Amino acid sequence: MTGARRSWTDGSLSGRSFLKPHKAAWAVFHPAWIPQALDPTVERLKRGRVIAGAVAAVGVYTFVEGGFAFEEMLENTAIASAVLFFLTPVTVGVMLFVWRRTGTVGQLKRPLLDSLKLLLLFIGCVMTTVGIFRSSEMFGLVPRMLLTLLGLWMAFFVMAGAVRLSGNFFGSAAVHRCLPPLLATVTTWLMAVPDLITGDLHGLSLTMGIVFILGAPVTVTGLALLEMRRLKRRYGIRLAAHPATLPPTPAGAPPQAPPQGNPYGHPQGNPYGHPQGNPYG
Repeated sequence: MTGARRSWTDGSLSGRSFLKPHKAAWAVFHPAWIPQALDPTVERLKRGRVIAGAVAAVGVYTFVEGGFAFEEMLENTAIASAVLFFLTPVTVGVMLFVWRRTGTVGQLKRPLLDSLKLLLLFIGCVMTTVGIFRSSEMFGLVPRMLLTLLGLWMAFFVMAGAVRLSGNFFGSAAVHRCLPPLLATVTTWLMAVPDLITGDLHGLSLTMGIVFILGAPVTVTGLALLEMRRLKRRYGIRLAAHPATLPPTPAGAPPQAPPQGNPYGHPQGNPYGHPQGNPYG
């Protein structure tokens, strides 16, 4: 977190990227300063979180009834953005209160500000998309067509960005590796519980409604716990520990150990470690 800073997109965003909204979203919503996954298992658990979180965010109707309710999706995305705007700072604030015993907030100032920028950028894009579709009805045919095309581009851009952000959760892994699974768990539960309280089961029976509405947060919670458990057992990364006190671990390089039965790591029968027939290796 104290190394040299790179540009936001690290050169991955160009003029041609805007021809494909998912390419632009990939560069904008997964900046170069977000650390890579530590190993393939953590990456697979993160992808499972993304799928389960998408079910909760897009809406039960889309996945259960087999239809695509575009208006409902935009409404759910706007609600999710409002929830994130208040929930993410509160959750991070609670963790900062926990970490205060072993470190200071000042040590995390830079990654916290970067994550806040990413959060505000996504919320701004969502609100802009919703505003474009709602304002298009106020104009004539030609302006309405142009606004509709722009709105569709923004919709695909936001959806692709939401998928990216579901994995890195606004770059919070740059603050602490355990923050993305924690924030994903809290967010999915907060989005699912109101549907149960208000009885909005999307036309499903009580039993099926509870199963489908709670299925996503329960799945996200289980995968998040597995992810944090692996980070703790394999890399010594604990949620309650201040990031400054954690052992440094190179991204994408799991800790290596010598083969069993050979404490010095040399090939069997070759004490100097050179391959047979090639003394220079």
